[in-house]
Parts: sequence; C-alpha cells; structure tokens
Amino acid sequence: MTFASIIGHDRQKNILRRALENRRIAHAYLFEGPDGIGKRLVALALARALLCQSGQGCGDCGPCRKVDHNNHPDIHLLDADGATIKIDQVRALQKELSLRPLEGRYKICLIDGAEQFNPAAANALLKTLEEPQPNTLIILLSSQPEALLSTIRSRCQRLPFQRLPKPRLTEILADRLELSETEAAVLAALSDGSFKKALGQNKELYLERRRELLRSLLALSPGSTIPLFKLADELVADKDQLVEILEIFQAFFRDLLLLKHGRPETELVNLDMKETLYRQLKKETASTLLQKLQALDAGRYHLQRNVNRQLAMEIMLMRMNAA
Repeated sequence: MTFASIIGHDRQKNILRRALENRRIAHAYLFEGPDGIGKRLVALALARALLCQSGQGCGDCGPCRKVDHNNHPDIHLLDADGATIKIDQVRALQKELSLRPLEGRYKICLIDGAEQFNPAAANALLKTLEEPQPNTLIILLSSQPEALLSTIRSRCQRLPFQRLPKPRLTEILADRLELSETEAAVLAALSDGSFKKALGQNKELYLERRRELLRSLLALSPGSTIPLFKLADELVADKDQLVEILEIFQAFFRDLLLLKHGRPETELVNLDMKETLYRQLKKETASTLLQKLQALDAGRYHLQRNVNRQLAMEIMLMRMNAA
C-alpha cells in the first residue's frame, strides 16, 4: 500500500511525504478520525516508505513485500485483547522497541483503537512516549482521541482524518462495484464515508437486507405484539450488525422528517425507496417521527451501555410502535 494508491486524505499524505523527504519523522503520531476511513492504510504506507530499500515504498523490494504481507519483523501491531489494551501488552511492546531493528532502519508499532488503553497500560505507554528509543516510531490510531490521556495526546504529532465527501465516495463506489448511481449514493450515505463499511459485510446489509428490515419494521401496528417480539428476536440475533441496522432505521425516519419539512429529495438517503417513503409519510406527523427517532437514539444508547440487548430492543420497538 503506497500513498498514491490511497484514495483521499491528500493533506495528510502530503504532510507525511514532506516529513519523509526532510527526514523529520516524529517519534509518535496520533492519527485521529472515524473508523474505516483509511487511517490504518496511511499508517502502513508510512511504515512501508520508512522500511523500503529505496525509501519510496516501491512495492517491489523485499521489505515492501513483507509489509504488504504483514510479516515484516520490524513492524508490530497492537490492538485490544478483549475489551481493552492491557499493561502486559505494553510491556511486551516496550521490550520489542528496546531492541535494535532486525532488518530496517526503524522499529515501528501501530496501535489500533488506542482509546481502548486501560489506565495502567496508558500510563506505561506514556513513559515510552516521554523517553523514546532512537529509530522507533509509534503510530496511534483512534476514533475517540478525547478518550486518551491528555499527556499522551500532547506527546504525539496529531493528524486528523476526515470522511471522504459523499459525492466523491458515490463516484468511487459506482465505478468499483459497478453500481447504479442511486445504489452507490445509498451505499455512500449509509456507510457514512467509511470504505470499510461500504466494501465489507455491510454492503449486503445496506443494499439488499435494508428493504426487508424496513418492511418488517413498518408492518408493525399497535396491536401486533407477536410480530414485534419476533422482530426484536431477529435484531438481537444479528448482534454484529445491530448498530448498523439501527442506523438504517434512523436514516429512514430522518428522510421522512426531511420530507415532512419540505426538504428536497436530493438530501434523502433512501433514494431508491421514494414510493415507500411517500406512502409512510401520509401516516406520520412531525411529532410521531421525532418520537420514533428518540426511541432509536435511546436504543443505541442502551446498547453502548451493555444492557440486556433483548430488553433494549423490545422497549425500543414498543416505543416506536406506540408513537
């Protein structure tokens, strides 16, 4: 993976290119921004350039191929062991960084999900950042940089990343996935600028299952108790994509609220479901739409707090059904 092959993030890539040309690489970087938008790809491109025999990240030399295949001995990847990054992981990293590089000029560590450090591990990492070893580079990747210790943030060169603009992402998805413009626009909107979502398992969810899920939700009526509990069971069973499913529901009712307030169709997410939107719009008021969106917000909040998923989904659907 080279800088040139990464779509977007031109400002960030130019900053890193200049640092490479001037040999002014910081000892630690904090790449911050939403998940799935390319922070890890840029970090690996930087590592590749530093370890490349030509210093350009050529892609042909032995070190570049090892980086591409995730088996370069001077690159260490660190992420959460369970729910957190633990102090034993940081101590193992410190031991690795204290040794000389085996093949390249640098020893490089990528820490993905850096906001997941537990307090002991964060304080141990802080010591490493305060007393960096020569020829070492630590790159922290985080979607929640405010969750990191302020002292850790202050000892890294911070590089913020943004989502790719929706029109550009729509164009790329239409070309790469051979989608219609409408399908690409829907996928771009629901993936929220994340290539990981758009090109991964969520693609099927957003383009194919979305209609079925919304059909089941809209079929509920105040007296439909059994279908309501059945839908709650289905949502809970799909725990890996449950957050994304709730985002689909939110996007649909947000579309309805926009139409209710006379906004243009170009602002809609579900551009391929206009007939369904206008049919449902006749059944809703601004008040009922706000109540349903509030119920969805509460459902997502409870999921983040690790409450009983089954109970959270049942209560959420009951509140939406009663609105």
